[in-house]
Formats: sequence, C-alpha cells, structure tokens
Amino acid sequence: MKNDYFCILFLSRSAMEIGFDNEKYLRIQSERIKERIAQFGDKLYLEFGGKLFDDNHASRVLPGFEPDSKLKMLMQLSECCEIIIVISAVDIEKNKVRNDLGITYDVDVLRLRNEFEKRGFLVSSVVITHFNGQSSAETYRTKLERMGIKVYYHHTIDGYPQNVALIDSEEGFGKNDFVETDRPLVVVTAPGPGSGKMAVCLSQLYQENKRGVKAGYAKFETFPVWNLSIKHPVNMAYEAATADLNDVNMIDPFHLEAYGETAVNYNRDIEIFPVLNAIFEGIYGENPYKSPTDMGVNMIGHCLCNEEVCCRKAKDEIIRRYYTALCKLAEGECNDNEVNKIALVMKRGGIKTDDRRCTVAARERKEASGVASAAIELQDGAIISAETSPLLGPSAALILNAAKELAGIDHSVKLIPQDMIEPIQKTKVSYLHGHNPRLHTDEVLVAISMLSTTDENCRKALEKLPLFRGCQVHCTVMLSEVDRKIFKKLGVDLTCDPVQKKSSVSLP
Repeated sequence: MKNDYFCILFLSRSAMEIGFDNEKYLRIQSERIKERIAQFGDKLYLEFGGKLFDDNHASRVLPGFEPDSKLKMLMQLSECCEIIIVISAVDIEKNKVRNDLGITYDVDVLRLRNEFEKRGFLVSSVVITHFNGQSSAETYRTKLERMGIKVYYHHTIDGYPQNVALIDSEEGFGKNDFVETDRPLVVVTAPGPGSGKMAVCLSQLYQENKRGVKAGYAKFETFPVWNLSIKHPVNMAYEAATADLNDVNMIDPFHLEAYGETAVNYNRDIEIFPVLNAIFEGIYGENPYKSPTDMGVNMIGHCLCNEEVCCRKAKDEIIRRYYTALCKLAEGECNDNEVNKIALVMKRGGIKTDDRRCTVAARERKEASGVASAAIELQDGAIISAETSPLLGPSAALILNAAKELAGIDHSVKLIPQDMIEPIQKTKVSYLHGHNPRLHTDEVLVAISMLSTTDENCRKALEKLPLFRGCQVHCTVMLSEVDRKIFKKLGVDLTCDPVQKKSSVSLP
C-alpha cells in the first residue's frame, strides 16, 4: 500500500461519547464534603488524592469528567479553607517528573501554588516529607523561604506504617514540625501520588491533639472507586497509572468485616488504617471510622452514566500506560518492574494491545508499506493512518491526513506543495546540520498556518485541530520530543512502539 491515505469509518459512534455525569458529580460531591466537615468540630484535614485540577487521567477514563471538576467543587468552600502542598524529599532528590506536564515535582509545587492563589485560595505552606537531611531538600527549602513561603520538615519514621507504637509517639509524629494553620478546613494536596499527604494529615492530628484541638480527618481520593469491582477497568487503570509506586487495589477487609459489604481500596490506605485507628482512639476515645473506605468521601462511582464507554476508555488508558512504560524502559528511565506490573494488570483484565484499534491500524499500515506508520482514531470512530515518506515523518503525515478528513478535504489534495517542503528540508540538513530531512509536526503546522492566509483548504484544516482532543494515536516508532509535545498540546492520547527491536518484554 503506497497510497497516501487509509480510512475506516465506524458510523455507530457519536462524535463525543460521554460516560460520566459531571454536573451530578459536582452537586453530590460538594454535599458529601460538607457533611463530613460538619461531622467534626474544631478542624478538618482533608487529604486530596490525585490532582485538584488538570486531572487528565480521570477525564480520559471517565469521558465527561472535566479536568478541573474537583477544583470547581472546592471553590465553593474557599472562604473557610487553606491549602498545604506536600512534596517528598525523595522526589526532589531524584527530580521526579509529572509525565502529563513534563515538569519536575519541585517546579510543579510553585505552579500549583500560583494556580491556587489566582483562584482565591490561601496556600499557607509547603511540607517537605521523607526528610533525612537531603541537601537537595535543604536547598529547595531555602529557595521557597526566600520567596516568602513557609516550609516545614516531616521526617521518615522507621517501620512506617506498621510500627504504630513508634509512629504515635514523641519519637514518631512528635518529631515533625507542627504546621501552623488558621482555618477550619485544611486541604492537603501534592504534585502526585506517594508524596506523603496522609502522613502529614495524621501527624497534624497528633500535634493538634497535644495542643488541645480536636481535629478530624477525611480523604478525597478519586481512585480506586470504592463501589466499582476490583476488576472494573476504571479501577485497573488506576493500578496501571501507579505502577511505579507498586500500588495494588484490594478488597477492604475492615469494611467487609464491619458492614458485610465489599469495597475496593488500595494497599497503602489499608496498611495505614491501624495507625489512624490508634490516633483517633487517643483523641476521641474511639475511631469514628470503621474502615479505610469510611474515611473517603468519593462519589464518582455514583455518576457513571454510560459504563460501557468508561470501560472502553479505561482499557485504552491501560494500554497507553503500558506503551509509555515500554518506551521509558527503552530510554533507560524505568526498570522491568513497572512494565511487568502493567502487563499483569492487562492479563488480569484480558486486555491486549490489539484491543486499541489505532494500534492495529498503525501496524497494518506498516506491514503494507514496509515503513514506519501511524494511525489515529477520531472521535466519531473513524480510523485514519499515514506512513513515512521522503518529505514527511509518520506523525506529520498523520496530522495532515486527519485534518483533511475532519475538514472534508479530498485526500488527493496536497495541503503543502512539494516546492515549499524542499527548501525547509535543505535548511534543516544543510544549514542546521540535521540528520532527518523529514518535516516534524510543528513544522507542518507552521507551514499550513502560513498558507492558510491564501489557501482555503489550509484554513479549514487548521480550524479542525481542536477536534483532535481526546483522540487515540499510535505510531510504530518512538517519536521525537517535538512530535510528542505537539500531540500533547493537541490533547491526543499517544502511544508508540518502543525503539528497541528486541525487548525482554513481549507485547500482549
């Protein structure tokens, strides 16, 4: 197949499939949190798992969920709350990066603070957890304090979370800095999972009790969804997303014993529950929570309006995470454990890479053409593919083909004339000493932008770029950083085959 275009239409799908009722979620979730605040007296520490805004994982697996839904809900309580941002000294030390934004956690703390304050929230301080005297953490603290930000240290505790006697003592939580707060609702959040948010909340409960304040604790954790099954694709997608943390979804044994009801939680919450139980017993005489699930206020499981859509999107996300891990492994950024963990999730769920239709289409195009290829699944179910040519890489060709399809432009039309591409290639190779003469996605978009002032087809194609958001793309080779960033800016969920031709991990 040497033709320039390949398309299969699936007409049974709507342009934008919705699986989640966001308006219902905003309404019942805010009511649930208000109920929990009223349950406690002096102060409530509310741990926010996941991301308060730009929660792109939730919006991918729950189509209809808006990335800033949690923030919109919390803004209703902004007058009575303040925010603590938590970052682990371990993550500072290893320059841990948020994969969705491509920035390190320490940079994201400042971004989060700025975003919260722009929306009228009080960000009272930053807590550096897992502190053991790391010089990078000390340098970071100095930087924040020079910016006028209050910073506190919380230390690593030997035997955490099993050694309850030590944790709940002056040599445990008692050694941590007391974080000063003024408002009745304290929201504790972080750039990502594993930062130590819960430990900060529990440490504060211990410290507040010493000062005569009866503080409470609740958990706002988006995933796993407690009232969906442990094998539900939405919950399995959470395991895939946290494979680097070794999080495991589990049946909550405390909830099952207390209520005879099956609920899904994850290992870290279940492991920490005896600590929370001991602390609450010390403060109140008894624990108001019978299980880790009781601690949560998550209402997401009540807001799925099309479970079939959510299941399919969650499976796409699991496969996407798998390919991401494979590419990280090929680049030496992770070990086999992360890849194998996601592969195990896929095996448990009966999920194969071939379940993602753009992946199959890209490979079929490669087999037919003999060169690197790419494919996209559009929102209406159409599959468009493209291949490498002397002028264009597979991702650049794919963007042109998909834009033409969306704009209703005949695929025989060349949006960028060859006599315009060739001078660009000469500049890349002859003057900039590049090795790849083919145009990248950003160069293609700049070219059609310039042509759009005089060419109607280019103008139409550009206007369709917003429709790329939420589409699935697969490429049979690892793309350059430039191309990956362009797809990310377009809101596309991208996967690539790993560069290494021989891998110790086979594709399911």
